[in-house]
Amino acid sequence: MSGGSRGIGLAIAARAATEGANVVIAAKTAQAHPKLPGTVFTAAAEINAAGGGRALGLVCDIRDEAQVDAAIAKTVEEFGGIDICVNNASAISLTGTQETPMKRYDLMNEVNTRGTYMVSQKALPFLKKSDHAHILNLSPPLDLNSKWFKNHVAYTIAKYGMSLCVLGMAEEFREQAIGVNALWPITAIDTAAIRNVIGDDKMALMCRKPSIMADAALAILTRDPASCTGNFFIDEEVLKQEGVSDFSMYQHEDAKQLMADFFIPDDVFERSDTPIVEVI
Repeated sequence: MSGGSRGIGLAIAARAATEGANVVIAAKTAQAHPKLPGTVFTAAAEINAAGGGRALGLVCDIRDEAQVDAAIAKTVEEFGGIDICVNNASAISLTGTQETPMKRYDLMNEVNTRGTYMVSQKALPFLKKSDHAHILNLSPPLDLNSKWFKNHVAYTIAKYGMSLCVLGMAEEFREQAIGVNALWPITAIDTAAIRNVIGDDKMALMCRKPSIMADAALAILTRDPASCTGNFFIDEEVLKQEGVSDFSMYQHEDAKQLMADFFIPDDVFERSDTPIVEVI
């Protein structure tokens, strides 16, 4: 798991551990940020305290090839191999072209696109040895509607780069039976980024909880990778396939309205029974 000190990544790692999975949280947060609580060590401790599979926290900046190599080596040393690679780490800046410094542009592309590519590449030798190999990128469907580009070209390029990895790698590794898929939420998800970076506590009430992404991810990762590959999954639709019809457990009690996430194609909303307001 790249990233995972908090939010969606931690929720997925914790959910997998409840089913007995051993997980490695490879993220760069060694010390808690005042507005973004959680480190790789507190995340691993939380999972280990809950029981189930074992968790290991490793400090790793996925922009640094040597650190990724070391994290992969430590994972294999600790657990004997790698069956699943979850590319969760991401950087965001919802800024226009003139307002996006090149340093921020580089950060988003180095973490999102290049980081996803590199972590997947480094995990591949071990995934090829697994009889249940999955790569799961937390990235959106490739909807090329210009509305997803006009306000934040740099961020969209970086996130779509992760999705292009899915598009290409799914076909590249189909014969090796390595499932490569993307997962994205239909609604915004209540994370520290929503509360402290993008919006506030009031906006968070319009978001679903990270547990919906955790449950959807688990459903995907337990499917046969030989037949489940090349998909751009939406969390709600995955869980409907699993028989879930009541999604109230994933929203706050005081929620009056749910807010759509970015990059959701119109036809996805048409298939959903959930009233969601689109905010661009």
